[in-house]
Amino acid sequence: MSALTLYAKASADFEAKLAETKAVLLSAAKTFSPLTQASSLGAEDMVITHLLGETGIACSVFVLDTGMLHAQTLALIGRIEARYDRQVLVFRPQADAASAFVSAHGDKAMYESVDLRKQCCGIRKMEPLGRALAGHKGWLTGLRREQSNARAEVDFVEHELVGHAGERAKVNPLARWTAGDVWHFIALNNIPCSVSTRSVTTPTGISAW
Repeated sequence: MSALTLYAKASADFEAKLAETKAVLLSAAKTFSPLTQASSLGAEDMVITHLLGETGIACSVFVLDTGMLHAQTLALIGRIEARYDRQVLVFRPQADAASAFVSAHGDKAMYESVDLRKQCCGIRKMEPLGRALAGHKGWLTGLRREQSNARAEVDFVEHELVGHAGERAKVNPLARWTAGDVWHFIALNNIPCSVSTRSVTTPTGISAW
């Protein structure tokens, strides 16, 4: 059974949440330009990309290809570009650093210890993320309060220190949405999703941000 069939159940105040989200996006575009979206190509991020198109907001979209994404998920990039006429930038780990890590520790190192997992994440995610965010005053994520206890207090806008560059805003426009809201909006607008995303057995934790 698809996630759309299982979870497309909007909350009673969905229309108010949708209006609120659009207002957050428009405010972020005005206040934190240049703005970019960090997309994992998961359900929440596809909703945000759609809303960027719907509101006409000038915002770049990027994906981190860590080498772990499914082919069906990566295929969404072309579908996004075709439907929304918006380029998706792809950032990958530095090839030499990734190769050296695998040579030294093997391709399963991240499962062997917390320290190796942090090193792997630094090479495959954090360093490319730094390049992707460089020069931007704000970035959009698909974080929702419902996703986990750790995210229960997520704000629409969070401010991060960025070394000598000052602050960067992390904007979470779907903070108040439920999983049912997400899948309802996807179904309502026929938003493209990968096969693996559409058939997930749990609505939580889809976005990696």
